[in-house]
Amino acid sequence: MSDYAGPPIVVSAVTPGDPPFRIVQIRGMTAGTAHDMIDVIRLAHESGLTHVDLDDPSIVRWVGGGKYKWTP
Repeated sequence: MSDYAGPPIVVSAVTPGDPPFRIVQIRGMTAGTAHDMIDVIRLAHESGLTHVDLDDPSIVRWVGGGKYKWTP
C-alpha cells in the first residue's frame, strides 16, 4: 500500500521538445510522458486506473496548464 496522498494522476507542465511533452505521475510514481490527453488516459489505464475523468480535480492535477495545454 502506498502512502501517496492527493489525486492519483499528476500531469506536469509542458516540457519543450520535438514534440513537446508532459510527464505523468500515477500515485506518486513516474508513469511516462504524454503528448496529448489520450496518452494520459493510456498511461492511467496501463497503471490500473479504469475511471479517468480528466475534468475531475480529485482524479487529475494539471500543473502549468489544463488538459488543452500541450505547447510551451
